[in-house]
Amino acid sequence: MAKLFSYFPVIYILTTLLFVDARDHHHRVLVSENDSSGKTYTYICHPERYALMGLEMSNLVFCDSSLPYDVRAKDLVNRMTLAEKVLQLGNHAKGVARLGLPKYNWWSEALHGIANNATSFPNVILSTASFNESLWRTLGEVVSTEGRAMYNLGRAGLTFWSPNINVVRDPRWGRILETPGEDPFVVGRYAVNYVRGLQDVEGTGDCQDLNSRPLKVSSCCKHFTAYDLENWADHSRLTFDARVTEQDMIETFNRPFEMCVKDGDVSSVMCSFNKINGIQPCVDPKLLNQTFRTEWDLHGYIVSDCDSIEVVVDNQHFLGDTRADAVAQGLKAGLDLDCGTFYSDAGEAAVKEGKLREEDIDRSLKYLYVVLMRLGYFDGNAKYESLGKDDVCKKEHIELAVEAARQGIVLMKNEDKALPLMSNGKLSVAVVGPHANATKAMIGNYAGIPCRYVHYEMGCDDIACKNESYICNAVEAAKKADATVIVAGIDLSIEREWVDRNDLLLPGYQTQLVNQVADAAKGPVILVIMSGGAIDVSFAKNNKKVKAIMWAGYPGQDGGGAIADIIFGAYNPGGRLPLTWYENSYVDQLPMTSMQLRPIPELKYPGRTYKFFEDPVVYPFGHGLSYTNFQYTLLSAERLLKLKMNKFQHCYNLKYTSDTSKPECPALKIDEHLSCKQTFRFQVEVKNVGSANGNEAIIVYSKPPEGIADTHIKQVVGFKRVYVPQGQSVKVEFELNVCKSLRLIDYNAYSVLPSGSHTIVIGDNVVSFPLQVSFC
Repeated sequence: MAKLFSYFPVIYILTTLLFVDARDHHHRVLVSENDSSGKTYTYICHPERYALMGLEMSNLVFCDSSLPYDVRAKDLVNRMTLAEKVLQLGNHAKGVARLGLPKYNWWSEALHGIANNATSFPNVILSTASFNESLWRTLGEVVSTEGRAMYNLGRAGLTFWSPNINVVRDPRWGRILETPGEDPFVVGRYAVNYVRGLQDVEGTGDCQDLNSRPLKVSSCCKHFTAYDLENWADHSRLTFDARVTEQDMIETFNRPFEMCVKDGDVSSVMCSFNKINGIQPCVDPKLLNQTFRTEWDLHGYIVSDCDSIEVVVDNQHFLGDTRADAVAQGLKAGLDLDCGTFYSDAGEAAVKEGKLREEDIDRSLKYLYVVLMRLGYFDGNAKYESLGKDDVCKKEHIELAVEAARQGIVLMKNEDKALPLMSNGKLSVAVVGPHANATKAMIGNYAGIPCRYVHYEMGCDDIACKNESYICNAVEAAKKADATVIVAGIDLSIEREWVDRNDLLLPGYQTQLVNQVADAAKGPVILVIMSGGAIDVSFAKNNKKVKAIMWAGYPGQDGGGAIADIIFGAYNPGGRLPLTWYENSYVDQLPMTSMQLRPIPELKYPGRTYKFFEDPVVYPFGHGLSYTNFQYTLLSAERLLKLKMNKFQHCYNLKYTSDTSKPECPALKIDEHLSCKQTFRFQVEVKNVGSANGNEAIIVYSKPPEGIADTHIKQVVGFKRVYVPQGQSVKVEFELNVCKSLRLIDYNAYSVLPSGSHTIVIGDNVVSFPLQVSFC
């Protein structure tokens, strides 16, 4: 505790932005309407509850727990009239009193904690920077525990519309803070782990029928698909038509959703507002019925982003649809639930006008009720009935929030080993900048004189920093301090849902603040950036007086303590950037509306993300420093893979650059004829050769054979985070699937496995080795 209290004021000064979804959906626990005692019930098919309502539960097949869920769901739906059915198709399901079916609100949020009044973990982009799959799963487990507790308290439902797994295509997008970054594989692995943490019930992993697999809470992967524009120039997400090639759709935009469904077994997906090649996803049978239901085998329901069906009619004017037309389009395409009122308002008319079969409504309702049955909404779940207020914001949950922030924070620059700040005696620290929004009163609340005394000057009146008159006070503080911490960046006034950015610069006079403080500072200057998206801090990177730069994302309710822990050396940073940090000139080279990931030479558009952008950047994807040094040694590796062709397979041609000799058999299609069970292994030793214990995030990339035209530069195929004590080493083994790790998507949107010499790269070209693939 002595070390903690030695910088206690700094924890208060380095306060952070707490972001939760503040919408209160007024959930309630099930209550028997005729129960004068006010007793509550957390599930429907409770004999006492039905007795109090004067209903005979034994006659209701949907309450017979001995029967399969699909049989029970069918019975419940068959007992409803058409008018009653359509009232269950909105997020505020109205219930059917005569059947003892209460109202239910499908909409709850759990992006980085339950909204509201629960533990708030770092925003997703920062948690992703940990590159720690076990952390992501643990976060999901804790969030679902608090979710179950909140449900028992009547403060949440059991169906949570999280996580957001849209790939970050453009650095201007306002919702980057909600997402796992720009790499589709990393985004997919985040989705799988967070969803598993939310949904999985211990001891039920070997369930043979996935449609009956119990759920702790229901998760939802959103927003499907190619959605990453809010409000840019004269384009709105409500009307934007994303023109996307099938190549990019399969390779980038859809891949995380496929992983979420196939590997995460998510129980819900949400379609997006935007149109894709002229059609909104929420009324597109190719994306919903064909892709999710048939190809990926979704075990759950599909829901619209809120009011998407209304947008089809009122904003997009799709096919001149009436309300009834749009409802029919959605239900027939496979959209089961409308976050909104269009289904409930116009569903009956759609049937009576002959535009929709009642059978289509029945099918969707069955999907919905099976998910609720898997959650124990009808029968209860003894594992979670005791959870309550003592299980929300528990000490260990708060400690996890701090640990998640510590693991994600990225040290981007550390010249002359300026960090951590160390002192055997008193060390005065000036904390300045628009995000250092604490007061001197907070310092005064600490009893006694701390070993590291903090002086605070805001430097800017707010994040916009339009007034430079505050800079002088910050400069004066820096002149007197032994070290200066500048906490700058952006906030939700600049990046959020509905708000995209126009540039990648610090707002207003923030750049001037940093430069003037650095010029005047007596001691080292540490710049802490709080943001979701990238900031062009090249001016600070190149400023010799700015000794260290740290990215802290939006680190959650206790992020200030995490930042202080790293600044003062109580924690050794190990986070890595899940985004490319471009120079600001990047956004002047192409419009946000250009969806293509690959460069477009004829328009002089550069590529997007680290996979297709080759020019200099401020900081690259995967960048992150430590207070120690790690040495990699490749211990063993398979270097030759021979795949035997069967009689159903044919060599597939690829496009090569003109100066490259083409192999006799360039590639094989990855389809039902090519088994993708073969793996390859390699082992690497990571040794800590520095002076401090530390965590290392090992990122593995594959590069395709030289000369293949129009493919990625490299792609992430695996990663692991390991703890290595000072002076010790750990051996880390990777076993990767051949097809998933070495595949590429060609122009015709075929998934293919190229022959030739692939390259496996470990870290930032720390270790690499060739992997020869041939067919025989």
